[in-house]
Amino acid sequence: HQRQTTSLHHQTHNKMVRMSVLADCLKTISNAEKRGRRQVLIRPSSKVIIKFLQKMQQHGYIGEFEIVDDHRSQKIVIELTGRLNKCGVISPRFDVPYDEIEKWIVNLLPSRQFGHLILSTTYGIMTHEEARRKKTGGKILGFFY
Repeated sequence: HQRQTTSLHHQTHNKMVRMSVLADCLKTISNAEKRGRRQVLIRPSSKVIIKFLQKMQQHGYIGEFEIVDDHRSQKIVIELTGRLNKCGVISPRFDVPYDEIEKWIVNLLPSRQFGHLILSTTYGIMTHEEARRKKTGGKILGFFY
């Protein structure tokens, strides 16, 4: 019965849904990856989710993904490649100044050469490497490796 109550709860508190959309998405991907699935369906979609997925794709952690519009809410079908070990959301979205990026890398990623933080900066959503090149900080959205 737990599942039903949570879904009802979600509909009444619209804000709650919005807040955890990215978290749900990353959890779903992570679980599918653990079970060795080749494909996973995410809904609903959001701009932030799409940007986050694009970064994961650019770095080769997921395969192609397709946005499916079924009038109500957009869904995303993602091809999994088996390369992703872990991904997650950081909540609340802490402010990460440029000079503290290193500290977050050390805390969240298994090694400096491995994995990516995703930051929301004034230049858009980007990985920590891009933020460093632009010499900017931002708010942390999540990570993957």
